[in-house]
Amino acid sequence: MAGKSTFLRTVSLHIVMANVGLPVCAQKSEYSPIKLITSMRTSDSLTDDSSYFFSELTRLKFIVEAIKTESYFIILDEILKGTNSTDKAIGSQKFVEKLVSSQATGIIATHDLSLTKIEASLEQVKNYFFDAEIKNDELYFDYKLKKGVCQNMNASFLLKKMEIV
Repeated sequence: MAGKSTFLRTVSLHIVMANVGLPVCAQKSEYSPIKLITSMRTSDSLTDDSSYFFSELTRLKFIVEAIKTESYFIILDEILKGTNSTDKAIGSQKFVEKLVSSQATGIIATHDLSLTKIEASLEQVKNYFFDAEIKNDELYFDYKLKKGVCQNMNASFLLKKMEIV
């Protein structure tokens, strides 16, 4: 709700448009041509007998193989959603470490706060977040990218406000 997925799509679109020579909508843009590879909106398939998690692993494997031979800007939205939280945390950290060791560049969006701790051990990793404030019992979003890790717990607020819990 704070703009994370929209931001990822905007950056992706910027790269695609710039790569084909189209103008981009920005006050300022510094750009070097680079191929784009993403993993967003992964889905399962009964037809292909492929679970959501297996589809995601297949896409991550494709990315790992692709960056062995060429440079890409990688955009990932919530990797390893299809497994338990412990496996997700461990696997995500190992995957980020692999990307860093491959000298990959990109953006990974996550709600997993444990993954943000990797910044302390890998200088190439930087944490940024979109924030929300609660004002007059309503959520307010400023849609500004900020350095650090988000500290707000908006889901708990919304669950209570919507009388789900």
